[in-house]
Amino acid sequence: MASNTHSTIDPAEAAHFGTMAADWWNPKGSSAMLHKLNPVRLAYIRAAIDRHWHGDSHIFRPLEGRRAIDVGCGAGLLAEPLARMGAAVTGLDAAPENIAAAQAHARGQGLTIDYRAVGVESLGEGGFDLVTSMEVIEHVSDPATFVRGLVACLADDGIMILSTPNRTPLSRLAMITIGESIGGIPKGTHDWHKFLTPEELTALLTDAGMVIDDICGLTLDPGKGFTLSDNKAINYLMTARKAG
Repeated sequence: MASNTHSTIDPAEAAHFGTMAADWWNPKGSSAMLHKLNPVRLAYIRAAIDRHWHGDSHIFRPLEGRRAIDVGCGAGLLAEPLARMGAAVTGLDAAPENIAAAQAHARGQGLTIDYRAVGVESLGEGGFDLVTSMEVIEHVSDPATFVRGLVACLADDGIMILSTPNRTPLSRLAMITIGESIGGIPKGTHDWHKFLTPEELTALLTDAGMVIDDICGLTLDPGKGFTLSDNKAINYLMTARKAG
């Protein structure tokens, strides 16, 4: 790509998450919340895949023969399951430390994943059947440019799945006041003012030529843990495809 490509990577955010790299795969460490979120995310992704491509929910490798990219992949918590679903996976992250940890873990699991420490805007590659970006857009410097970068990666008949915190008083309480004090989320992880409402994210995607297929809330049930629900007050997932 040309050297004047506008990057949406926030260096401070990249440095913050880079410090978590060595501990990323520890389910009781600084990424414990992500480990708890991952099964719910995967259930949502699997349902979206089956719905979009009219797949059989009992097939073990529903992404066989397809290309997937996880943008903001961290150390590979989502990229590895996508690879196990059969996809040829590319993972991007702003922190080189995370990419190094992801590469090492994938090797240990016998998985081949194309990890790159670059921003999505500098990828210079498209045609991905599945584009995912989980809890990332609230950390970038320019959400609109970031969304356009995601759309540029997507194949015409592919799907994009995003998740992000909503900007509500409840999300501030849950994710920052409680989450970053006693909830296990490292201090300084979130800036509530950068959270996007579903309406704001919908507008960004629509402006970039996308159509929204589904929006689902992600809530914390004291008895069950994280669950999918109609309540989008704290966090939500969104599935979109190219218009036309």
